[in-house]
Amino acid sequence: MTLYGPVRDDLRLVDETLNSLSPADFPVLAKAMDQVLNAGGKRVRPALALLGGRLGGYELGALVPLAASIELLHSATLVHDDVIDAASTRRGQATTNSQIDNAATVMVGDYMFAHAAELVARTGNIDVIRLFARTLMRMARGELHQDMSAYSYGQSTMEYFNRIAGKTASLFATAAEGGGMIGGLPEVEVTALGDYGENLGMAFQIVDDILDYTGDEAELGKPAGSDLMQGTLTLPALLFIERNPDKNPVKRYFSGKQRAENLRRALEMIRDSDVLDESYTVACDFRDKAVAALAPIDGSEAKESLIDVANWVTLRRF
Repeated sequence: MTLYGPVRDDLRLVDETLNSLSPADFPVLAKAMDQVLNAGGKRVRPALALLGGRLGGYELGALVPLAASIELLHSATLVHDDVIDAASTRRGQATTNSQIDNAATVMVGDYMFAHAAELVARTGNIDVIRLFARTLMRMARGELHQDMSAYSYGQSTMEYFNRIAGKTASLFATAAEGGGMIGGLPEVEVTALGDYGENLGMAFQIVDDILDYTGDEAELGKPAGSDLMQGTLTLPALLFIERNPDKNPVKRYFSGKQRAENLRRALEMIRDSDVLDESYTVACDFRDKAVAALAPIDGSEAKESLIDVANWVTLRRF
């Protein structure tokens, strides 16, 4: 939490807002929301919204609902992801769909989406509301691309970048950009924050995809290699396929041949190759672009915190 410098204490206001959303008259829904919202996330996205606003007029009355809506939107997508992936754990805890049926879990996610929309409406800023709506569409497109390409071997790195730009990076961009909008920053600085967030989100997702191979279950809160198990090609696997087009265990796994053995072999060969280092270099390139995007913004404690967050993204272990 020390990462977030001048806004770290105000993140508690975001948590208080989120905790106030649990419906006291609906215990099952309240329990599901509490579990998702208090599962140990780093609150990096809401922190970006507050830091963006801190660069200008720090209007907490509008920034806190924005930050809470960003976190709630992110959490809602995780609820739906767990249904799609039939995941039993996330961040080391049982998922909602493992405790109640899938149909009810989808409705929990929908309820959270609706609350996120209501929260962003509290900002009273039509440009921020429009940005939020566009982001939700981008995220849905990214998720659809991922789901519809599951177990598809012939994907390109450009398709991967486009997918994670929608699924992950767009929300980082909206957090930082929306904060700048509410802070009343000039257009050039608002645009700079959006570029920062977009590149930061790309770096964040690539590091996530690397950790899926290098982390252990205790750190990740889910089995290592989950992406490949679910048929999702991420940057390490795509680079590995490019360098090993023939007799590739990923292809055999996706084809359903000796699946357990080919999955084991694919994970082993990827870990023993240099593609994880190459992927990390790509993540660092996006991190550097994020920091460079902040050039039009004058120096301040909030700007330094944004730079610190960018550096943390490529150093984190979970």
